[in-house]
Amino acid sequence: MELVSQHAKGIMEECKLRARDQGLKFDDETLEYIVTNRDMIELSPKVMIPTLYDYWVHDVRVLSGKGMYEAYPSNPYETVINTRPAISFYNDNNPDWLNVMIFYHVLGHIDFFQNNLFYKNTWDIDLTGQALSDKRLIAQLRSEKGRWVDYIIEFSRGIDNLVGFQKELNHNIMKDTRRQLSKTDFYFDIFLQKIKNVSHNEYLKEITRFNAIKNDTEDFFDQVIVKYPEFAELYKKELSIKVKPDQDVMEYVIRFSPFLKEEENEWMKSVIQIVRNTSLYFQPQIRTKIMNEGWASYWHEYLFMRDDRIRGHETDFAKVNAAVTSMPKVGLNPYALGLRLFQHIKDMEDKGCYSFDYMFLDDEVGKKKYNQGKNSGAQFILKTRENFNDFTFINTFIDQEFIAEHNLFVAGKRFNNTRMTWEFFIKSKKAQDYKKMVIDTLYHPPEIFVDKAGTKKGILYLNHKFENKPLKMDFIENTMVGIHYLWGGPVHLETSVPMVSGKTVTSYGNFWDPASYKAGDKSSENIKWKRMLYVMENRKLHKKEL
Repeated sequence: MELVSQHAKGIMEECKLRARDQGLKFDDETLEYIVTNRDMIELSPKVMIPTLYDYWVHDVRVLSGKGMYEAYPSNPYETVINTRPAISFYNDNNPDWLNVMIFYHVLGHIDFFQNNLFYKNTWDIDLTGQALSDKRLIAQLRSEKGRWVDYIIEFSRGIDNLVGFQKELNHNIMKDTRRQLSKTDFYFDIFLQKIKNVSHNEYLKEITRFNAIKNDTEDFFDQVIVKYPEFAELYKKELSIKVKPDQDVMEYVIRFSPFLKEEENEWMKSVIQIVRNTSLYFQPQIRTKIMNEGWASYWHEYLFMRDDRIRGHETDFAKVNAAVTSMPKVGLNPYALGLRLFQHIKDMEDKGCYSFDYMFLDDEVGKKKYNQGKNSGAQFILKTRENFNDFTFINTFIDQEFIAEHNLFVAGKRFNNTRMTWEFFIKSKKAQDYKKMVIDTLYHPPEIFVDKAGTKKGILYLNHKFENKPLKMDFIENTMVGIHYLWGGPVHLETSVPMVSGKTVTSYGNFWDPASYKAGDKSSENIKWKRMLYVMENRKLHKKEL
Protein backbone atom coordinates (compact mmCIF):
# COMPACT_ATOMS: atom_id res chain seq x y z
CA MET A 1 0.00 0.00 0.00
CA GLU A 2 1.46 3.36 -1.02
CA LEU A 3 0.34 6.90 -1.79
CA VAL A 4 -0.79 7.63 -5.34
CA SER A 5 1.72 9.20 -7.71
CA GLN A 6 1.98 12.97 -8.09
CA HIS A 7 0.44 12.58 -11.54
CA ALA A 8 -2.66 10.85 -10.11
CA LYS A 9 -2.80 13.36 -7.24
CA GLY A 10 -2.88 16.16 -9.82
CA ILE A 11 -5.88 14.51 -11.50
CA MET A 12 -7.64 14.33 -8.13
CA GLU A 13 -6.98 18.01 -7.34
CA GLU A 14 -8.44 19.03 -10.71
CA CYS A 15 -11.50 16.88 -9.98
CA LYS A 16 -11.91 18.69 -6.65
CA LEU A 17 -12.02 22.09 -8.39
CA ARG A 18 -14.69 20.94 -10.84
CA ALA A 19 -16.74 19.28 -8.12
CA ARG A 20 -16.69 22.41 -5.95
CA ASP A 21 -17.87 24.47 -8.92
CA GLN A 22 -21.05 22.38 -8.91
CA GLY A 23 -21.74 22.97 -5.21
CA LEU A 24 -20.05 20.01 -3.51
CA LYS A 25 -18.36 20.82 -0.20
CA PHE A 26 -15.52 18.91 1.43
CA ASP A 27 -12.24 19.43 3.29
CA ASP A 28 -9.16 20.37 1.28
CA GLU A 29 -7.04 17.54 2.65
CA THR A 30 -7.56 13.98 1.42
CA LEU A 31 -5.30 10.93 1.29
CA GLU A 32 -5.27 8.52 -1.65
CA TYR A 33 -3.55 5.13 -1.57
CA ILE A 34 -2.77 2.55 -4.25
CA VAL A 35 -3.62 -1.01 -3.22
CA THR A 36 -3.69 -4.43 -4.86
CA ASN A 37 -6.73 -6.70 -5.00
CA ARG A 38 -5.20 -8.79 -2.23
CA ASP A 39 -4.76 -5.67 -0.09
CA MET A 40 -8.49 -5.09 -0.53
CA ILE A 41 -9.19 -8.61 0.74
CA GLU A 42 -7.05 -7.92 3.84
CA LEU A 43 -8.76 -4.59 4.54
CA SER A 44 -12.39 -5.49 3.80
CA PRO A 45 -13.10 -7.38 7.09
CA LYS A 46 -11.84 -4.30 8.96
CA VAL A 47 -14.23 -2.04 7.05
CA MET A 48 -11.19 -0.65 5.20
CA ILE A 49 -9.73 0.78 8.44
CA PRO A 50 -6.12 -0.55 8.55
CA THR A 51 -5.75 0.42 12.22
CA LEU A 52 -8.94 -1.32 13.45
CA TYR A 53 -8.44 -3.74 16.36
CA ASP A 54 -7.50 -7.35 15.58
CA TYR A 55 -10.12 -10.03 16.00
CA TRP A 56 -10.17 -13.68 14.95
CA VAL A 57 -13.32 -13.29 12.81
CA HIS A 58 -11.38 -10.84 10.62
CA ASP A 59 -8.78 -13.55 9.93
CA VAL A 60 -11.48 -16.06 9.00
CA ARG A 61 -13.01 -13.58 6.56
CA VAL A 62 -9.62 -12.84 5.01
CA LEU A 63 -9.04 -16.55 4.39
CA SER A 64 -12.56 -16.86 2.98
CA GLY A 65 -11.99 -13.82 0.76
CA LYS A 66 -8.74 -15.25 -0.59
CA GLY A 67 -10.48 -18.51 -1.44
CA MET A 68 -13.28 -16.65 -3.22
CA TYR A 69 -10.74 -14.55 -5.11
CA GLU A 70 -8.94 -17.64 -6.39
CA ALA A 71 -12.24 -19.04 -7.71
CA TYR A 72 -13.81 -15.76 -8.83
CA PRO A 73 -11.16 -13.04 -9.38
CA SER A 74 -12.61 -9.53 -9.15
CA ASN A 75 -11.24 -6.04 -9.56
CA PRO A 76 -12.79 -3.51 -7.15
CA TYR A 77 -12.18 0.04 -8.33
CA GLU A 78 -12.09 2.01 -5.08
CA THR A 79 -13.25 2.38 -1.52
CA VAL A 80 -13.33 5.42 0.74
CA ILE A 81 -13.59 5.77 4.52
CA ASN A 82 -15.18 8.54 6.52
CA THR A 83 -12.38 9.97 8.63
CA ARG A 84 -10.34 13.16 8.95
CA PRO A 85 -8.71 13.54 6.52
CA ALA A 86 -10.81 11.35 4.23
CA ILE A 87 -8.86 8.30 3.04
CA SER A 88 -9.55 6.43 -0.20
CA PHE A 89 -8.00 3.33 -1.78
CA TYR A 90 -7.61 2.65 -5.49
CA ASN A 91 -6.72 -0.41 -7.53
CA ASP A 92 -3.14 -0.43 -8.76
CA ASN A 93 -4.01 -0.91 -12.44
CA ASN A 94 -6.57 1.84 -13.09
CA PRO A 95 -5.88 3.96 -16.22
CA ASP A 96 -6.10 7.77 -16.00
CA TRP A 97 -9.55 8.05 -17.65
CA LEU A 98 -10.95 5.55 -15.14
CA ASN A 99 -9.34 7.40 -12.25
CA VAL A 100 -11.16 10.58 -13.33
CA MET A 101 -14.48 8.77 -13.02
CA ILE A 102 -13.51 7.10 -9.74
CA PHE A 103 -12.18 10.32 -8.19
CA TYR A 104 -15.52 12.01 -8.90
CA HIS A 105 -17.32 9.07 -7.30
CA VAL A 106 -15.10 9.29 -4.21
CA LEU A 107 -15.60 13.05 -3.91
CA GLY A 108 -19.35 12.44 -3.99
CA HIS A 109 -18.94 10.09 -1.02
CA ILE A 110 -16.72 12.54 0.89
CA ASP A 111 -19.20 15.38 0.28
CA PHE A 112 -21.97 13.15 1.61
CA PHE A 113 -19.99 12.10 4.69
CA GLN A 114 -19.15 15.70 5.59
CA ASN A 115 -22.56 17.28 4.99
CA ASN A 116 -25.28 14.73 5.75
CA LEU A 117 -26.84 15.41 9.16
CA PHE A 118 -26.82 11.74 10.16
CA TYR A 119 -22.99 11.81 10.15
CA LYS A 120 -22.87 14.69 12.63
CA ASN A 121 -21.42 12.49 15.39
CA THR A 122 -18.45 11.63 13.15
CA TRP A 123 -17.53 15.10 11.90
CA ASP A 124 -14.94 15.85 14.58
CA ILE A 125 -13.39 12.38 14.90
CA ASP A 126 -10.18 11.06 13.34
CA LEU A 127 -11.29 7.44 13.12
CA THR A 128 -7.95 6.01 12.03
CA GLY A 129 -6.15 7.66 14.95
CA GLN A 130 -8.82 6.59 17.44
CA ALA A 131 -8.83 3.05 16.02
CA LEU A 132 -5.04 2.83 16.36
CA SER A 133 -5.27 3.84 20.02
CA ASP A 134 -8.01 1.24 20.58
CA LYS A 135 -5.99 -1.43 18.77
CA ARG A 136 -2.97 -0.83 20.99
CA LEU A 137 -5.12 -1.01 24.14
CA ILE A 138 -6.71 -4.31 23.06
CA ALA A 139 -3.31 -5.73 22.11
CA GLN A 140 -2.00 -4.84 25.56
CA LEU A 141 -5.02 -6.38 27.27
CA ARG A 142 -4.72 -9.49 25.11
CA SER A 143 -1.12 -9.94 26.25
CA GLU A 144 -2.31 -9.74 29.88
CA LYS A 145 -5.71 -11.47 29.79
CA GLY A 146 -5.32 -13.84 26.83
CA ARG A 147 -8.39 -15.30 25.13
CA TRP A 148 -10.81 -13.58 27.53
CA VAL A 149 -10.37 -10.40 25.51
CA ASP A 150 -11.77 -12.18 22.44
CA TYR A 151 -14.71 -13.49 24.47
CA ILE A 152 -15.58 -9.94 25.57
CA ILE A 153 -15.27 -8.67 21.98
CA GLU A 154 -17.53 -11.48 20.76
CA PHE A 155 -20.16 -10.94 23.46
CA SER A 156 -20.09 -7.18 22.80
CA ARG A 157 -20.39 -7.55 19.04
CA GLY A 158 -23.42 -9.76 19.61
CA ILE A 159 -25.36 -6.71 20.83
CA ASP A 160 -23.59 -3.85 19.04
CA ASN A 161 -26.60 -3.41 16.74
CA LEU A 162 -28.60 -2.28 19.80
CA VAL A 163 -26.63 0.95 20.26
CA GLY A 164 -28.80 4.05 20.60
CA PHE A 165 -27.63 5.80 17.44
CA GLN A 166 -30.77 7.91 17.01
CA LYS A 167 -30.72 9.04 20.65
CA GLU A 168 -27.02 9.92 20.48
CA LEU A 169 -27.59 11.89 17.28
CA ASN A 170 -30.58 13.70 18.72
CA HIS A 171 -28.59 14.56 21.84
CA ASN A 172 -25.78 15.99 19.73
CA ILE A 173 -28.18 18.12 17.70
CA MET A 174 -30.16 19.30 20.72
CA LYS A 175 -26.94 20.18 22.52
CA ASP A 176 -26.14 22.67 19.75
CA THR A 177 -29.72 23.94 19.81
CA ARG A 178 -29.58 24.56 23.55
CA ARG A 179 -26.32 26.41 23.16
CA GLN A 180 -28.03 28.73 20.69
CA LEU A 181 -31.10 29.33 22.91
CA SER A 182 -31.61 33.08 22.88
CA LYS A 183 -32.55 35.14 25.92
CA THR A 184 -35.78 36.13 24.18
CA ASP A 185 -36.80 32.55 23.45
CA PHE A 186 -36.01 31.50 27.00
CA TYR A 187 -38.03 34.39 28.46
CA PHE A 188 -41.19 33.85 26.41
CA ASP A 189 -41.12 30.08 25.85
CA ILE A 190 -39.78 28.79 29.15
CA PHE A 191 -39.54 31.43 31.87
CA LEU A 192 -43.00 33.02 31.57
CA GLN A 193 -44.92 29.90 30.60
CA LYS A 194 -43.26 27.06 32.49
CA ILE A 195 -41.50 28.70 35.43
CA LYS A 196 -43.78 31.63 36.29
CA ASN A 197 -47.01 30.27 34.79
CA VAL A 198 -48.22 33.80 34.09
CA SER A 199 -51.77 34.44 32.96
CA HIS A 200 -52.70 34.72 29.31
CA ASN A 201 -53.26 38.47 29.62
CA GLU A 202 -49.92 39.02 31.32
CA TYR A 203 -48.16 37.03 28.61
CA LEU A 204 -49.75 39.10 25.83
CA LYS A 205 -48.80 42.33 27.64
CA GLU A 206 -45.14 41.25 27.68
CA ILE A 207 -45.24 40.43 23.96
CA THR A 208 -46.76 43.84 23.25
CA ARG A 209 -44.11 45.56 25.36
CA PHE A 210 -41.34 43.61 23.58
CA ASN A 211 -42.69 44.50 20.12
CA ALA A 212 -42.82 48.17 21.09
CA ILE A 213 -39.12 48.40 21.96
CA LYS A 214 -38.05 47.47 18.40
CA ASN A 215 -34.29 46.84 18.57
CA ASP A 216 -33.53 47.94 22.13
CA THR A 217 -33.60 44.47 23.74
CA GLU A 218 -31.04 45.40 26.40
CA ASP A 219 -33.42 47.96 27.88
CA PHE A 220 -36.25 45.43 27.78
CA PHE A 221 -34.29 42.80 29.72
CA ASP A 222 -33.01 45.41 32.20
CA GLN A 223 -36.68 45.95 33.08
CA VAL A 224 -37.26 42.18 33.19
CA ILE A 225 -34.46 41.76 35.75
CA VAL A 226 -35.94 44.53 37.89
CA LYS A 227 -39.26 42.66 37.88
CA TYR A 228 -37.76 39.16 38.05
CA PRO A 229 -34.30 39.34 39.72
CA GLU A 230 -33.87 35.57 39.34
CA PHE A 231 -34.18 35.65 35.52
CA ALA A 232 -30.46 36.11 34.71
CA GLU A 233 -29.37 33.23 36.92
CA LEU A 234 -32.06 30.89 35.60
CA TYR A 235 -31.12 31.68 31.99
CA LYS A 236 -27.47 30.98 32.73
CA LYS A 237 -28.40 27.71 34.39
CA GLU A 238 -30.58 26.69 31.43
CA LEU A 239 -27.67 27.13 29.01
CA SER A 240 -25.41 24.97 31.18
CA ILE A 241 -27.80 22.01 31.42
CA LYS A 242 -26.42 18.91 29.76
CA VAL A 243 -29.20 16.60 28.68
CA LYS A 244 -28.02 13.00 28.52
CA PRO A 245 -29.78 10.50 26.25
CA ASP A 246 -31.30 7.35 27.69
CA GLN A 247 -28.75 4.56 27.92
CA ASP A 248 -28.84 1.80 25.33
CA VAL A 249 -28.29 -1.82 26.37
CA MET A 250 -24.51 -1.71 25.95
CA GLU A 251 -24.09 1.55 27.87
CA TYR A 252 -26.40 0.34 30.65
CA VAL A 253 -24.35 -2.84 31.06
CA ILE A 254 -21.11 -0.83 31.16
CA ARG A 255 -22.42 1.50 33.86
CA PHE A 256 -24.49 -0.80 36.06
CA SER A 257 -23.29 -4.40 35.63
CA PRO A 258 -22.41 -5.83 39.09
CA PHE A 259 -19.95 -8.17 37.38
CA LEU A 260 -18.08 -5.36 35.61
CA LYS A 261 -17.89 -3.34 38.83
CA GLU A 262 -15.63 -5.96 40.37
CA GLU A 263 -12.04 -4.76 40.40
CA GLU A 264 -10.64 -7.69 38.41
CA ASN A 265 -13.22 -7.12 35.64
CA GLU A 266 -12.92 -3.34 35.23
CA TRP A 267 -10.76 -3.79 32.11
CA MET A 268 -13.73 -5.33 30.27
CA LYS A 269 -15.52 -1.97 30.21
CA SER A 270 -12.84 -0.52 27.93
CA VAL A 271 -13.27 -3.34 25.42
CA ILE A 272 -17.07 -3.07 25.39
CA GLN A 273 -16.83 0.71 24.97
CA ILE A 274 -14.48 0.30 21.99
CA VAL A 275 -16.95 -2.05 20.28
CA ARG A 276 -19.83 0.32 21.07
CA ASN A 277 -18.02 3.41 19.75
CA THR A 278 -17.04 1.58 16.56
CA SER A 279 -20.64 0.51 15.98
CA LEU A 280 -21.93 4.05 16.57
CA TYR A 281 -19.42 5.41 14.08
CA PHE A 282 -20.57 3.13 11.27
CA GLN A 283 -24.32 3.37 11.96
CA PRO A 284 -24.91 6.32 9.57
CA GLN A 285 -23.21 4.49 6.70
CA ILE A 286 -25.47 1.49 7.20
CA ARG A 287 -28.54 3.75 7.28
CA THR A 288 -27.66 5.78 4.16
CA LYS A 289 -26.41 3.10 1.74
CA ILE A 290 -28.83 3.95 -1.08
CA MET A 291 -28.44 7.71 -0.72
CA ASN A 292 -24.67 7.59 -0.33
CA GLU A 293 -24.01 5.34 -3.31
CA GLY A 294 -26.65 7.10 -5.39
CA TRP A 295 -25.15 10.51 -4.63
CA ALA A 296 -21.64 9.38 -5.56
CA SER A 297 -22.94 7.72 -8.76
CA TYR A 298 -24.92 10.83 -9.69
CA TRP A 299 -21.84 13.03 -9.50
CA HIS A 300 -19.41 10.65 -11.18
CA GLU A 301 -21.80 10.45 -14.13
CA TYR A 302 -22.66 14.17 -14.21
CA LEU A 303 -19.09 15.46 -13.87
CA PHE A 304 -17.36 12.78 -15.92
CA MET A 305 -19.50 13.43 -19.00
CA ARG A 306 -18.56 17.14 -18.83
CA ASP A 307 -14.83 16.52 -18.35
CA ASP A 308 -12.69 17.01 -21.47
CA ARG A 309 -10.07 14.60 -20.11
CA ILE A 310 -12.20 11.59 -21.06
CA ARG A 311 -12.30 12.20 -24.80
CA GLY A 312 -11.91 8.94 -26.67
CA HIS A 313 -13.06 6.86 -23.68
CA GLU A 314 -16.80 7.52 -23.80
CA THR A 315 -17.54 3.91 -24.77
CA ASP A 316 -15.25 2.56 -22.04
CA PHE A 317 -17.05 4.75 -19.52
CA ALA A 318 -20.46 3.58 -20.75
CA LYS A 319 -19.51 -0.06 -20.17
CA VAL A 320 -18.11 0.53 -16.67
CA ASN A 321 -20.95 2.83 -15.67
CA ALA A 322 -23.62 0.42 -16.91
CA ALA A 323 -22.08 -2.40 -14.88
CA VAL A 324 -22.26 -0.24 -11.74
CA THR A 325 -25.58 1.56 -12.20
CA SER A 326 -27.82 -0.78 -14.20
CA MET A 327 -31.31 -1.13 -12.72
CA PRO A 328 -32.27 -4.79 -12.22
CA LYS A 329 -35.85 -5.91 -12.76
CA VAL A 330 -35.66 -8.30 -9.80
CA GLY A 331 -33.60 -7.34 -6.78
CA LEU A 332 -32.13 -4.02 -5.68
CA ASN A 333 -29.02 -2.13 -6.78
CA PRO A 334 -28.47 0.79 -4.35
CA TYR A 335 -26.18 2.58 -6.85
CA ALA A 336 -28.85 2.47 -9.57
CA LEU A 337 -31.85 3.29 -7.39
CA GLY A 338 -30.13 6.18 -5.60
CA LEU A 339 -28.73 7.65 -8.84
CA ARG A 340 -32.07 7.59 -10.66
CA LEU A 341 -33.97 8.90 -7.68
CA PHE A 342 -31.65 11.93 -7.39
CA GLN A 343 -32.05 12.53 -11.12
CA HIS A 344 -35.83 12.26 -10.74
CA ILE A 345 -35.88 14.69 -7.81
CA LYS A 346 -33.82 17.23 -9.74
CA ASP A 347 -36.07 16.99 -12.81
CA MET A 348 -39.25 17.28 -10.72
CA GLU A 349 -37.96 20.34 -8.85
CA ASP A 350 -36.72 21.97 -12.08
CA LYS A 351 -40.29 21.82 -13.37
CA GLY A 352 -41.81 22.93 -10.05
CA CYS A 353 -43.61 19.63 -9.51
CA TYR A 354 -43.13 19.65 -5.73
CA SER A 355 -46.06 22.05 -5.33
CA PHE A 356 -49.74 21.94 -4.40
CA ASP A 357 -50.74 22.92 -7.94
CA TYR A 358 -49.04 19.84 -9.35
CA MET A 359 -50.26 17.48 -6.63
CA PHE A 360 -53.89 18.49 -7.21
CA LEU A 361 -53.73 17.81 -10.96
CA ASP A 362 -55.89 14.81 -11.82
CA ASP A 363 -55.10 14.20 -15.48
CA GLU A 364 -51.91 12.43 -16.58
CA VAL A 365 -51.55 14.62 -19.68
CA GLY A 366 -51.54 17.77 -17.54
CA LYS A 367 -48.91 16.28 -15.26
CA LYS A 368 -46.65 15.34 -18.16
CA LYS A 369 -46.87 18.83 -19.64
CA TYR A 370 -46.52 20.64 -16.29
CA ASN A 371 -43.45 22.88 -16.20
CA GLN A 372 -43.13 26.05 -14.15
CA GLY A 373 -39.50 26.49 -15.21
CA LYS A 374 -38.09 26.85 -11.68
CA ASN A 375 -34.74 25.27 -12.59
CA SER A 376 -33.87 24.97 -8.89
CA GLY A 377 -33.28 21.22 -8.92
CA ALA A 378 -29.51 21.43 -8.43
CA GLN A 379 -29.87 23.35 -5.15
CA PHE A 380 -32.76 21.14 -4.09
CA ILE A 381 -30.80 17.88 -4.28
CA LEU A 382 -27.92 19.51 -2.38
CA LYS A 383 -30.35 20.25 0.45
CA THR A 384 -31.82 16.76 0.16
CA ARG A 385 -28.43 15.11 0.69
CA GLU A 386 -28.05 17.12 3.92
CA ASN A 387 -31.24 16.14 5.72
CA PHE A 388 -32.37 12.65 4.71
CA ASN A 389 -31.46 9.04 5.41
CA ASP A 390 -32.49 6.03 3.32
CA PHE A 391 -35.86 5.57 5.00
CA THR A 392 -37.00 9.19 4.72
CA PHE A 393 -35.45 9.48 1.24
CA ILE A 394 -37.34 6.47 -0.12
CA ASN A 395 -40.54 7.24 1.75
CA THR A 396 -40.62 10.86 0.54
CA PHE A 397 -39.52 10.74 -3.08
CA ILE A 398 -40.55 7.43 -4.65
CA ASP A 399 -43.78 8.31 -6.43
CA GLN A 400 -45.88 6.97 -9.29
CA GLU A 401 -44.07 9.20 -11.79
CA PHE A 402 -40.75 7.61 -10.82
CA ILE A 403 -42.20 4.10 -11.13
CA ALA A 404 -43.65 4.85 -14.58
CA GLU A 405 -40.50 6.61 -15.80
CA HIS A 406 -38.31 3.57 -15.15
CA ASN A 407 -40.97 0.87 -15.65
CA LEU A 408 -40.43 -0.49 -12.14
CA PHE A 409 -42.53 -3.14 -10.45
CA VAL A 410 -42.69 -5.47 -7.47
CA ALA A 411 -41.85 -9.01 -8.56
CA GLY A 412 -43.53 -12.07 -7.11
CA LYS A 413 -42.26 -15.63 -7.10
CA ARG A 414 -44.28 -18.81 -7.55
CA PHE A 415 -43.64 -22.45 -8.33
CA ASN A 416 -44.92 -23.83 -11.63
CA ASN A 417 -45.97 -27.42 -10.92
CA THR A 418 -46.31 -28.19 -14.63
CA ARG A 419 -42.80 -27.12 -15.60
CA MET A 420 -41.34 -27.82 -12.13
CA THR A 421 -39.60 -24.43 -12.08
CA TRP A 422 -39.81 -21.17 -10.19
CA GLU A 423 -41.43 -18.27 -12.03
CA PHE A 424 -41.15 -14.52 -11.45
CA PHE A 425 -44.18 -12.41 -12.23
CA ILE A 426 -45.23 -8.76 -11.97
CA LYS A 427 -47.04 -8.47 -8.66
CA SER A 428 -47.63 -4.71 -8.56
CA LYS A 429 -46.72 -1.48 -10.32
CA LYS A 430 -47.99 0.78 -7.55
CA ALA A 431 -45.54 3.25 -6.02
CA GLN A 432 -46.69 2.38 -2.48
CA ASP A 433 -45.95 -1.32 -3.00
CA TYR A 434 -42.54 -0.65 -4.56
CA LYS A 435 -41.72 1.78 -1.77
CA LYS A 436 -42.66 -0.82 0.86
CA MET A 437 -40.54 -3.45 -0.87
CA VAL A 438 -37.46 -1.18 -0.77
CA ILE A 439 -38.09 -0.06 2.83
CA ASP A 440 -38.35 -3.71 3.93
CA THR A 441 -34.78 -4.28 2.68
CA LEU A 442 -33.33 -1.42 4.74
CA TYR A 443 -31.28 -1.91 7.87
CA HIS A 444 -33.64 -1.84 10.83
CA PRO A 445 -32.27 -3.43 14.01
CA PRO A 446 -34.75 -4.40 16.73
CA GLU A 447 -35.49 -1.78 19.36
CA ILE A 448 -34.61 -3.43 22.64
CA PHE A 449 -34.36 -1.32 25.77
CA VAL A 450 -33.67 -1.86 29.45
CA ASP A 451 -36.93 -2.02 31.39
CA LYS A 452 -35.89 -0.30 34.61
CA ALA A 453 -39.06 -1.35 36.42
CA GLY A 454 -38.23 -5.02 35.86
CA THR A 455 -34.48 -4.62 36.42
CA LYS A 456 -34.17 -5.42 40.11
CA LYS A 457 -32.80 -8.05 42.49
CA GLY A 458 -29.85 -8.66 40.17
CA ILE A 459 -32.01 -9.28 37.09
CA LEU A 460 -31.44 -7.39 33.82
CA TYR A 461 -34.87 -7.06 32.17
CA LEU A 462 -34.84 -6.33 28.43
CA ASN A 463 -37.98 -5.39 26.52
CA HIS A 464 -38.35 -5.74 22.76
CA LYS A 465 -40.58 -3.05 21.26
CA PHE A 466 -42.46 -5.18 18.75
CA GLU A 467 -42.76 -3.70 15.24
CA ASN A 468 -44.41 -6.66 13.46
CA LYS A 469 -41.03 -8.26 12.92
CA PRO A 470 -39.91 -11.05 15.25
CA LEU A 471 -36.40 -11.51 16.54
CA LYS A 472 -34.19 -14.12 14.88
CA MET A 473 -34.86 -17.11 17.11
CA ASP A 474 -31.61 -18.83 16.17
CA PHE A 475 -29.65 -15.92 17.63
CA ILE A 476 -31.52 -15.44 20.91
CA GLU A 477 -29.75 -18.07 23.02
CA ASN A 478 -26.16 -17.23 22.04
CA THR A 479 -26.76 -13.51 22.34
CA MET A 480 -28.34 -13.84 25.77
CA VAL A 481 -25.44 -16.04 26.95
CA GLY A 482 -23.10 -13.14 26.14
CA ILE A 483 -25.27 -10.56 27.94
CA HIS A 484 -25.64 -12.95 30.87
CA TYR A 485 -21.86 -13.17 31.20
CA LEU A 486 -21.33 -9.40 30.97
CA TRP A 487 -24.14 -8.69 33.43
CA GLY A 488 -23.12 -11.39 35.86
CA GLY A 489 -26.68 -12.43 36.67
CA PRO A 490 -30.03 -13.54 35.21
CA VAL A 491 -31.19 -11.83 32.02
CA HIS A 492 -34.86 -11.63 31.00
CA LEU A 493 -35.97 -10.77 27.46
CA GLU A 494 -39.59 -9.98 26.69
CA THR A 495 -40.53 -10.23 23.00
CA SER A 496 -43.31 -11.31 20.62
CA VAL A 497 -43.31 -14.66 18.84
CA PRO A 498 -45.60 -16.08 16.13
CA MET A 499 -48.10 -18.76 17.13
CA VAL A 500 -49.74 -21.14 14.66
CA SER A 501 -52.68 -23.27 15.82
CA GLY A 502 -51.77 -22.47 19.42
CA LYS A 503 -48.16 -23.63 19.04
CA THR A 504 -45.03 -21.47 19.01
CA VAL A 505 -43.21 -21.38 15.68
CA THR A 506 -39.66 -22.47 16.42
CA SER A 507 -38.26 -21.76 12.96
CA TYR A 508 -39.06 -19.29 10.21
CA GLY A 509 -38.12 -21.80 7.54
CA ASN A 510 -41.76 -22.75 7.04
CA PHE A 511 -42.83 -19.26 6.11
CA TRP A 512 -40.85 -16.42 4.59
CA ASP A 513 -41.82 -13.38 6.66
CA PRO A 514 -44.73 -13.53 9.10
CA ALA A 515 -44.92 -9.74 9.18
CA SER A 516 -45.69 -9.60 5.47
CA TYR A 517 -48.75 -11.83 5.48
CA LYS A 518 -52.18 -10.28 4.93
CA ALA A 519 -55.49 -11.26 6.38
CA GLY A 520 -57.15 -13.85 4.21
CA ASP A 521 -53.93 -15.45 3.00
CA LYS A 522 -54.17 -19.19 3.53
CA SER A 523 -50.63 -19.36 4.88
CA SER A 524 -51.17 -16.69 7.51
CA GLU A 525 -54.75 -16.92 8.66
CA ASN A 526 -53.78 -18.93 11.78
CA ILE A 527 -50.78 -16.81 12.79
CA LYS A 528 -51.16 -14.98 16.10
CA TRP A 529 -48.60 -12.98 18.06
CA LYS A 530 -47.89 -13.81 21.67
CA ARG A 531 -45.64 -12.10 24.20
CA MET A 532 -42.95 -14.45 25.41
CA LEU A 533 -40.36 -14.13 28.18
CA TYR A 534 -36.94 -15.67 27.60
CA VAL A 535 -34.94 -16.23 30.79
CA MET A 536 -31.19 -16.85 30.74
CA GLU A 537 -29.94 -18.06 34.11
CA ASN A 538 -26.87 -20.16 34.90
CA ARG A 539 -26.20 -20.28 31.13
CA LYS A 540 -29.49 -22.12 30.56
CA LEU A 541 -32.31 -20.64 28.49
CA HIS A 542 -35.93 -21.00 29.56
CA LYS A 543 -39.04 -19.40 28.15
CA LYS A 544 -42.61 -18.88 29.24
CA GLU A 545 -45.70 -17.21 27.85
CA LEU A 546 -46.84 -13.92 29.36
